[in-house]
Amino acid sequence: MDLITPEIGLFFWQTIVFLVLIFLMAKFAWKPILGAVKNREDSINDALASAENARKEMQNLQADNDKLLKQARAERDAILKEARELKEKVVSEATGEAQEKADKIVAQAQAIIQNEKNAAMADIKNQVAALSIQIAEKVVREELSNKDRQQKLVEDMLADVTLK
Repeated sequence: MDLITPEIGLFFWQTIVFLVLIFLMAKFAWKPILGAVKNREDSINDALASAENARKEMQNLQADNDKLLKQARAERDAILKEARELKEKVVSEATGEAQEKADKIVAQAQAIIQNEKNAAMADIKNQVAALSIQIAEKVVREELSNKDRQQKLVEDMLADVTLK
């Protein structure tokens, strides 16, 4: 028997064994193998869909985070602006109040100084008047003690006085 020349009997039995093997494979192995492949394909598709959903969710979260960050920055800027305006207002009011108080104190001090000046002037006038009266009294006593001097004083005074 030659190994190279095919025999019909051997070919026939090999064909039958092959057909039985295909039948057994189709009956018992193909369905579980195809089911496993189908399950694997479904799980891969589910994983891809989940990954896509997760990616979309991450994009949405990123957009929400960006939006929240912009809002937080806007609120921060608004709060800082409001704080600056409040500071300026408080400083302005405090400056105005301080200026008013300073003006009031200066006015009171000027009034006090003027009153003291007027009182001093009145006191000086009174002292000058009292001193003048005392001097005049002494002069008049001295002058009036002598009749000739008295007459001369009256004449001198009349000469100084001019009628208008």
